[in-house]
Formats: sequence, C-alpha cells, structure tokens
Amino acid sequence: IDTLEQLAEVKRTVVEIATDTAVLNADDQQTPGMSAFTQAKFVCYVTMDPAHALVREHIRAGGRAIALEAGVNGEMITIYDRGAHIPLLWTHLIPATLEGRATFNVQNAMFAAAMAFAMGVRLEDIRHGLRTFDTTFFQAPGRLNVYDQHPFKVLFDYGHNAHAVEALCQLVNRMTPTGRRLCVLSAPGDRRDEDIMAIATVAASAQFDHYICRRDDALRGRGDDEIPRMLMQGLLAAGIPDDHITMIVDEQQAIEAALNMARAGDLLLVFADALARGWKQIVNFHPDESAR
Repeated sequence: IDTLEQLAEVKRTVVEIATDTAVLNADDQQTPGMSAFTQAKFVCYVTMDPAHALVREHIRAGGRAIALEAGVNGEMITIYDRGAHIPLLWTHLIPATLEGRATFNVQNAMFAAAMAFAMGVRLEDIRHGLRTFDTTFFQAPGRLNVYDQHPFKVLFDYGHNAHAVEALCQLVNRMTPTGRRLCVLSAPGDRRDEDIMAIATVAASAQFDHYICRRDDALRGRGDDEIPRMLMQGLLAAGIPDDHITMIVDEQQAIEAALNMARAGDLLLVFADALARGWKQIVNFHPDESAR
C-alpha cells in the first residue's frame, strides 16, 4: 500500500460487506464513490459542509445524512432521514469538542450519531451519550486530554501522523492562550521519512513559541536520536528559528523540560507515546513560583 487511493480501496471492504447502513464521509474525496460498491439498505452521508451538493441531492431524494448546520446559537448536528429534518445537538454542548473548537471531535461526534441512529438508538439516548462523553484521560487516554490544574494549560494527545498533528495545531490556534504556546513534538520511527518531515512542516505552520523534539520509547528500527534530528531539520527548513527549537531525546526528560519551561497563561501541547507514564508526569508536576 503506497497511496491513499490504494488504502481507500482496502478500507472499502467494510462498505462492501455492510448490509443495513453504510456511513460515508462525504467530505473525503476518496469516500463518496464507495456508495457504488455497497449492498446496504441505506447510505448515510456525513458532512460538515451544509452546501455539499452531493449530500443535498441525496437528502432531497429522501436519503439519510448527518450535517452540520449554522444557527443563531452556534452549530447544530442535524439528522436527515426520508424527508425528516431532526436537530440533534449543539456542538458546544458536547464536552469532547471543547465548546466546538475541536472540529475533529465534532466530526467524530457526527459519525457516532450516524451509527447510533442507524442502529435504532433513541434520539435522547444519542444526545445523552454525546453530552456525557468527554476527553478525560480516564475515558479516552491520549485523545485530546486536557489538564488545567497548573497555572498553564496542557493538551496531551497521541498524534502520530501529519493529519493528526495538523488538527491539534489548528485547535491550539483557536484557543488563543494569553501566554506562549509550547510543543513537545515526536513521530513514530516506522513512518516514512517524508511522513516525518510532513509532521514537522505542519507543526511549523502553527508557529509555536518553542518546540522540543523527542523520540518515542520504541525506536521501531530508527537510531536513538534519528527522529528528533529529522523533526528539528524539518522545523528549520520550514523557517522556525533555531533558538526556538530544543532537542531532548528521552520522552520523560522532554516533557519535564517543557513543564518547567511553561509559565502562567501558557498552553503546552504534548504529543505523547507512553500515555500512562506521561499523564502521571503531568499531573504530579509541581510548578515553581516563577510559573505561577
């Protein structure tokens, strides 16, 4: 598998064997065409674009869809089904979306709602599930965990590809902290060189005030400092000044350095590997007086 097109063909197997409902991401160019390969009774498109032409045509033909619609009070997840228009829930009421700012979790919530609706779950139960699921470490370890008990805020996530890193960086841009923005950056060793450089490039586009490049515990065939050096080179090539970058190979030491660097009002984004250990390190950290 060398291309997204090949990967999409493999993943299409799920759609091909579906018998009741095929839930498809209308916003991904690889996905809508999969509807031609399913024998499912229903096709349900999910879109964050209320002007999506294909989904609009599908809805007008009586098809099923989950769409994100703008309203006076924010953005509403809406279900369309055989001519019915069913407002489900405002996105800012879903804890996992951080008041709607984490758009990737808005999309995740939409897919969860689509699958639950297809399985016959009651609307109120879908709403209750979305309202009560959050991204605490205990419910979703390594998935947008937020720790705000220090004078600064920490985002903790196992982002392990360029798309995930970009999504988290975009979220940081929407959060507008009062202080600096810091990032502990890494990549798994078994990624292609171009994938690792892509991670550095999208991280650089967020213009953090400081980056700490580290490696994962599992080298996955790479040299001890190979990944952090590649990330550092990628950041430099993208225009990040060298005095805004630190290389600390060990993950625990990198997180400790970032925590010590953070001051009141700062936002620290940690891309983590050893999740339980890293989270415990953040929770047990004691800021000195200069961080208060």
